[in-house]
Amino acid sequence: MKKYRNFMSTVAGLATISLAAGCQEQHATETAAQTPAATAAAEHGHEHGAGPHDGTLADWGGGKYHVEFTVDHDKQEATVYVLGSDEKSPAPIKTDKISLTIGDPELMAELLPVPLEGESDGLSSRFVGTHEKLGIVQEYAGTITAEIEGTPYTGDFKEEAHEHK
Repeated sequence: MKKYRNFMSTVAGLATISLAAGCQEQHATETAAQTPAATAAAEHGHEHGAGPHDGTLADWGGGKYHVEFTVDHDKQEATVYVLGSDEKSPAPIKTDKISLTIGDPELMAELLPVPLEGESDGLSSRFVGTHEKLGIVQEYAGTITAEIEGTPYTGDFKEEAHEHK
């Protein structure tokens, strides 16, 4: 079993190095041929790390917004934070709901605005919803969608296993 883990770690490491080299080469080519706005969108096609609330990030609108998915299994509750292009700062939006779709276990939930302190005038950067299947402890993958000022935004996310402290 230990040999298998070592082998898989080596394979994963080599894949990461190859991917990073390929991304750098591709990025250099794209940068030379694209406008700044298109380049920013291309850069956001890559996986994102953990957000400021230790959740999983997804891109909305080529980097204009990011959304961070978090889940509290005990409460069977999902919270999505809308963040700015820096992937850190709250970006309050005006919408009545965010839709969350997860494939396994299959579920759809509407997350309603729960404004953070200081957010007003119908703007919110935090959206919360519950579903009994969110009580299942696992890594989730799905899609977060909403409409902001008539423009639809969609972002896919995939949680990765990590150590809880």
